[in-house]
Amino acid sequence: MAAVVGVTSPAGAAGPPDASGPAGAAAPPVRVLIVDDDALVRAGLSMILGGLPDLTVVGEATDGGEVPAAVAAYTPDVVLMDIRMPRVDGLTATEALRAQPHPPEVLVLTTFDADEQVLRALRAGAAGFLLKDTPPAEIVHAVRRVAAGEATLSPTVTRTLIAHVTAATPGPAGPDPRRERALRLLTGLSERERQVAVALGRGHTNAEIAGELFMSVATVKAYVSRLLTRLDLNNRVQVALLVHDAGLV
Repeated sequence: MAAVVGVTSPAGAAGPPDASGPAGAAAPPVRVLIVDDDALVRAGLSMILGGLPDLTVVGEATDGGEVPAAVAAYTPDVVLMDIRMPRVDGLTATEALRAQPHPPEVLVLTTFDADEQVLRALRAGAAGFLLKDTPPAEIVHAVRRVAAGEATLSPTVTRTLIAHVTAATPGPAGPDPRRERALRLLTGLSERERQVAVALGRGHTNAEIAGELFMSVATVKAYVSRLLTRLDLNNRVQVALLVHDAGLV
C-alpha cells in the first residue's frame, strides 16, 4: 500500500516556504518535538528534519506521559506523535495536549491509514496523520504546512475516514450524546454554512463545492474558515465527522 499523508500537498512544495519576517528577516525555524517509543523511528525523523534551515528538532520523548513536561521545556510548534506507546498512548497525550491553551499542532504517526485510533486523534484536534512509511519529502512538507496553519486533510483521506466510521459505527439504540451535540451545533449555522458543511462531510474539494453551490473557490474557503471558527474546530475533517455524527451524510 502506498504511503498516505493526511495533509494536502500542492505541486511544487518541495522547497521551504518563504519565511521572511519584517524587513526581510528570516523567521525562526519551526520547532518540532518527536514522540515515539522506537529509538530508530526517532533517529530517522531527526535525520529527516534536523538538516533543514527552516525546521529544528528541539527534543524527543519516548512515551505520551512525557509529553506535558517536554512541551513545557521545549515549546514546540509541531509535535510528531506516535499512536501506540506502552504506558500513555499518543491518543491520550493528544487529547490532553489539545485541551491546553495555545497548544502546538499535532501530527499523529501510525501504521494504519483509517482506523478508530486515527479517528479519535482527529476528533481530539490533531492536524493530520502520517503513515510511518511516508517518504521523507512528504513528511517535511506536512510539518511545514501544519506549522503554517494549513492543517487540512486531503479529500481522498476524508472520504476514506468517513467511509470507515460509517461502516464501523452502528446506529444508536437510544439517545446518542454525540449525535445530539452535533445536531445542536449545526442548527446554529446559516443555510449556506450548513450546505458547505454537508459537502465537507461528503469529502468534496473546495472546487467541487464551488461548482455544486455556485460559489467561487475563494468564497468556499471563506465559508470553511467561518465554519471552523463558529464550530470551534481545527480542520475540515472535524467538520466532516460532525456532519456524520449528526446523520446528515
